[in-house]
Amino acid sequence: MDAIILQTLNGLDKGSAYALIALGLTLIFGTLGVVNFAHGALFMIGAFCAVFLQRLLSLSTVTIDETQKDFLGNPLKVETPYVHNWFGPETGAAIIDWSVPLAILFAIPVMIAVGFIMERGLIKHFYKRPHADQILVTFGLAIVLQEVIKYFYGANPIPTPAPDALAGAVDLGTLVGFDPNVIIYPYWRLIYFFFAALIIGAVFAFLQFTTFGMVVRAGMADRETVGLLGIDIDKRFTIMFGIAAAVAGLAGVMYTPINPPNYHMGMDFLVLSFVVVVVGGMGSLPGAVAAGFLLGVLESYASTTWATTTIPGINQIIIYLVAIIVLLTRPRGLMGKKGVMEE
Repeated sequence: MDAIILQTLNGLDKGSAYALIALGLTLIFGTLGVVNFAHGALFMIGAFCAVFLQRLLSLSTVTIDETQKDFLGNPLKVETPYVHNWFGPETGAAIIDWSVPLAILFAIPVMIAVGFIMERGLIKHFYKRPHADQILVTFGLAIVLQEVIKYFYGANPIPTPAPDALAGAVDLGTLVGFDPNVIIYPYWRLIYFFFAALIIGAVFAFLQFTTFGMVVRAGMADRETVGLLGIDIDKRFTIMFGIAAAVAGLAGVMYTPINPPNYHMGMDFLVLSFVVVVVGGMGSLPGAVAAGFLLGVLESYASTTWATTTIPGINQIIIYLVAIIVLLTRPRGLMGKKGVMEE
């Protein structure tokens, strides 16, 4: 039972990333009808927002400390971060330590701006083009963006730790009635799951309960009719593209302590996220979220020793096997609208 709980938690953790990225992909496809293969790059850019802010906060000034000597008796050069000088050593150290959570505030405007520039500068020219053209141009954009990141940050993963207060693990076993130290799980992975649930809930609430969201949902159902009512639906869809970019970016920011950022992390998640979208149903927001968590849990179970021993390599193909089964039996996906991908 403890192994099942651990694998379920691991699946929900990975499924949270799948669900967040797939949610943004579905928002873009549902509003603009664009197959955005650059969405994984937005996840990567969000992760590197955390890296950038951490390095920015760690910028230091070099001073000569006469009270400290090297082995030759010369005064030592001491590097002091600027935030230590501005806010004091304790507060400055805390700011650097909490750079990943602070990067959320930094990433939101950055990702919205990146989304606006991407949509207005490139993708709007491909709205009426075939999906194959959209895939080619956005995939090319993703390659360009990852090479830019590689140029500035190198090819190696960059460790971006969680705050010290959240770097440990919690004993979940005692909370559910097991013996102590049976189910130990990292704090940050639990935080990531609840953060993903919060973002997903906020997006659904925004679409369901705000006037802006209601108009967007109406535009997704019948764009021409909403336009005839005098509503600038294109402008609202552009804003939704920015929101989708912010969702992907926030997913990347919070994932950095789990998986050190590298320039190809966007591509690693992109293909899997598209599989999630297809399994959930193209254009279905609930389907994207449900499929993200479902496939994350299945992938976690398939990674157990028993599963990999029984069927070698099952952990690498389980998601694609599920996708094949779903598309053969229900081409529109688990929650897709009737007629979508069924022609």
